[in-house]
Parts: sequence; structure tokens; C-alpha cells
Amino acid sequence: MTLGFSLNRFLAVLIKEFIQMRRDRVTFAMMIGLPIVQLFLFGFAINADPRHLPTLVEVNDEGPLTRALLAGMETSGYFDFQGEVRGPASGEEKLRRGEASFVVVIPSGFARDVVRGRRPSLLIAADAADPSAVGGAAAAMSGIVAGAIAQTLEGPLAPAAGAPPPFEVVIHRQYNPEGRTSTNIVPGLLAIILSMTMVMITAVAIVKERERGTMEMLIATPVRPAEVMLGKILPYVLVGYVQTAVFMVSAFAVFHVPFAGSALAFFFGFNLFVLGNLALGFLISTLAHNQMQAMQLSFFTILPSVLLSGFMFPFAGMPGWAQAIGAAVPATHFIRLIRKVMLKGAATPDIAPELLALGLIMALISLLAMLRYRQTLD
Repeated sequence: MTLGFSLNRFLAVLIKEFIQMRRDRVTFAMMIGLPIVQLFLFGFAINADPRHLPTLVEVNDEGPLTRALLAGMETSGYFDFQGEVRGPASGEEKLRRGEASFVVVIPSGFARDVVRGRRPSLLIAADAADPSAVGGAAAAMSGIVAGAIAQTLEGPLAPAAGAPPPFEVVIHRQYNPEGRTSTNIVPGLLAIILSMTMVMITAVAIVKERERGTMEMLIATPVRPAEVMLGKILPYVLVGYVQTAVFMVSAFAVFHVPFAGSALAFFFGFNLFVLGNLALGFLISTLAHNQMQAMQLSFFTILPSVLLSGFMFPFAGMPGWAQAIGAAVPATHFIRLIRKVMLKGAATPDIAPELLALGLIMALISLLAMLRYRQTLD
């Protein structure tokens, strides 16, 4: 018996591992691809100071001061004016639907009251459901106001530009007036929890059956792919219901998160989201050859759900290519849906775009899963 180090035995083990690595292409690709994806996402896609936020304006007073103020806001890079609204109800509707982050209201007689020293109020209604998305823009308003005053109130009007400023900026933070982070994070966290558990549990459970050989008996039967997929994923819908019930009770009792909208709207969106994630888990099970690969692929899908969905970082602050990828992630639309329902009092018509997106994504994933499923063993 040789106790010394053998170069031949060492080389044999080393070559064997390289051969095994070449055969296990999914694991090798994850080892190389995941760090690259994380590098690009954190380096380019993540932005904690979003700019070019969609902004609407209600102009009740035309004049040089109004034009200078709006031009200064747009030049700052934080505000991207996309049109006008008529009346407070219209602006409120746009904020509630998520079509605008700000609505700027220029009151009637604004320039006249400034010249006369009456210090009128400039109202900015902000969608504060995500405090980090509007915080930078709100903080920049003092500099924007100072620039607009210096540009407009010159000559005979210069005395009106003294301290304090000739008009007051009132920022009305709607849907989360206290700016509590938990009010924003807790609803979105439900989407992340469901994504992690539904995808991974389904993928690992089906791959486990294949490893144990029980899938052979199922394949020998005349069961169709759609029947297999529905039969496999529907039991886990009950798990999603239990998770959500526990989560919602905790959200109300511990974090005092409101639920101001329609329970029916939440029900529709929740079921579409859960079914979509379970179908994704089924799709992953058709790609993975063992449980380790199933877990790796599941984690790979969870990463964009956390980083590109608007859960941790403002969606509006991401570059266009990152928003395009995020729009294909089911969690993006469910997070918008649940925040609209819980914080903004949305009903079913208000979340129609999110329901449509979730339905299309679920249908596409289900189709791919059924096409990948095979009636015979590899």
C-alpha cells in the first residue's frame, strides 16, 4: 500500500472533475454567468437616485414665472413633464393609476400674488408609495425655486425676490405621508416570498420525482402535458394561500400596513401571479437534471425579481434596457398591483394593465413548459 502522493492518481481525479464539469453544463454556466449578471445589474441597472420621473402639471396661471419654474424643474433632470391635467380629480386619478409620480399645481393668480408679496403656495402632489423614488426630487425643489426666482424677478421686481422666498412649495406626499419604508417594502415583499417559494418548491419537487424514478410511471400513462402541469402545480396554490394569509395578518398586526383597495382585485392578481410562478417552476424542472440544478436555476430567476422589479430600487431610476427586462418579470407587475390595491385604494379596473401583463406572462411560460415537457424519458 503506497502512502505517498501519486501524480498519476492526482491527474486522474483532476481530469475526471473537468470531464464532469463539462457534462454538467448548467452548473458551469451558472458559475460563470451569475457573477457577470450581478456585476451588470449592480453596476448599471441599480440607481438609488432616480431621475426623469413622469410629471403632470395643472396650470391655472400663465406667465413668465410659471414658465421659468417649470423649465427649471425639467432642466434639473428629476421631472419629465408629460402633459397637463384639468382639475384635482384628474391628477389624483393619474397618481393612483401610477401614470405619474408628481402632479404640479400652479394656482390661479400665482404671478400676481408673488409680485404683491402674498406668498402663494405651489402644490406638488407626489406618489410617496415609494419614498426613495420621490425623495431626491423633493429635496431638489429648493434649488429649483431659487433659480426660477433669480431668472424672473429682476429689475423693478427684484425686491419681491428677497428672503424668505416669495412663494411656498407645499409637497403633498400621498399614499405614504409619513414616508415609512415598511409601508413600501412590506407589500412588495409578498411578491418576493411567493417568487422564491413557488418557483423553487415546484422545480425541486418535480426533479426529485425524476431522480427517484416515479416519473417513469407517469410518463407511461396517457396523461397529457397540460394535465401533468396542472396536476403538479395546483396543490402548491394552497401553499401560496397559506403563506399569503400569514403574511397579510403580520403586515396588518405588526407593521400596520393599510389595505385600502378591492379585495377582489387583489384576489385576481394574486392567483395569476402564483400560477405564473408555479408554471415557471415546472419549466425549470424540464431544464434541470438534478435537484441542485433546479435550485440554481430557481435562484437565477429570483435575482431579477429582487433587483429589477422595483422592490428594492426605484423602477423609474433604471436605464431603459433594465426596465425592458424588468417588464418581463412577473414580480414587477404584481408589486405594482399590490401597492396600488393596498396603499392607493385601487379597484379591478385600475389594475387592468397589471392583470393583462401577468396573464400574458403566465400563458407564455405555460406554453414553453408544455413544449419542453416530454412524454418519454431522456
